[in-house]
Amino acid sequence: MPLLLASSPSPLPLRACLKVLASAEVGAGGGFPAFLPREIERIRDGPTIRLAKRIERVPVQTGFSKSPIPSSCVRPLKQQQNGDPVVLLHGFDSSCLEWRYTYPLLEEAGLEAWAVDVLGWGFSNLETRPPGDVASKREHLYQFWRSYIRRPMVLVGPSLGAAVAIDFTVNYPEAVSKLIFLSASVYAEGTRDMSRVPKFIPYAGVSLLKSLPLRLLATLLAFHKIPGGPAGFFDRAQIARLHCLLPWWEDATVDFMLNGGYNVINQINQVKKKCLIIWGEEDGIISNKQAYRLHQELPDAVLRQIGQCGHIPHVEKPREVTKHVLDFLRTESEIAEKAKQGSSLPSTVGTL
Repeated sequence: MPLLLASSPSPLPLRACLKVLASAEVGAGGGFPAFLPREIERIRDGPTIRLAKRIERVPVQTGFSKSPIPSSCVRPLKQQQNGDPVVLLHGFDSSCLEWRYTYPLLEEAGLEAWAVDVLGWGFSNLETRPPGDVASKREHLYQFWRSYIRRPMVLVGPSLGAAVAIDFTVNYPEAVSKLIFLSASVYAEGTRDMSRVPKFIPYAGVSLLKSLPLRLLATLLAFHKIPGGPAGFFDRAQIARLHCLLPWWEDATVDFMLNGGYNVINQINQVKKKCLIIWGEEDGIISNKQAYRLHQELPDAVLRQIGQCGHIPHVEKPREVTKHVLDFLRTESEIAEKAKQGSSLPSTVGTL
């Protein structure tokens, strides 16, 4: 869920939303992984249902946990030998279901796509309560990459996921070939020092964070236009809070807050990878002025903006996002191929 940093547009009629809530029925049938909350069966959106049924947990061994952490992800139907894998992160307090519309398009285009839940969010099994600080999230992602991907990857970070991607890339540059950011939240300075704050205060805040009214408000702020009327609006809010219904979600989120969160401002200029920046022109959460700032600060970046689009382009405009991603990766592969062909030319070429 994006941070609430802007004023809300006019809400949908409350009566219409309550009517949708009262009439919600099980719409998906069986076939879901047993670890997903039962509320998944009330989701009506077809792409969400299909992607949710592909979520699995894979063991990830880290140095801070005695036993492997069953970590949630969607992995490709087939791993390729050529081309860099594309690894999709998500935003703050969210899950891999953010990619429900764009993931199938990337897969149809022939990319090896992984949608990975960041430690502490999503649908991983955190029964042992592993730490939720930045260093632990970074190591968990690295060990996931080391165990299952094992090749330089195109790392994709939307919103706060862009900060996750920058922090990871600076610490493990060998694991990343290129970076893609969507509405990047990289200029926040983390949470304030909360070491002296009584724990019941952040727990109260986190409890509010998962409440349906706040998720409905966040949904209004995040999108420029929500299709499907009240039913579509309500469905999106429900999808955004599914992971909050797991029993360890509150502990993991509070731990992240108490440890300061992400502050990557001083790491941005350390990124030496080719980058693509995608931004919604109508982003009501993070001004697109930050898109220009990020473009200037990254040494090798391309900026693409999407019209009539809010804070979550990969949900609101999946085809446009897919096109920009494919164009970016195709350009890179074409340059590499031309360089390869040039190096194979006989030494006499170009001489008189």
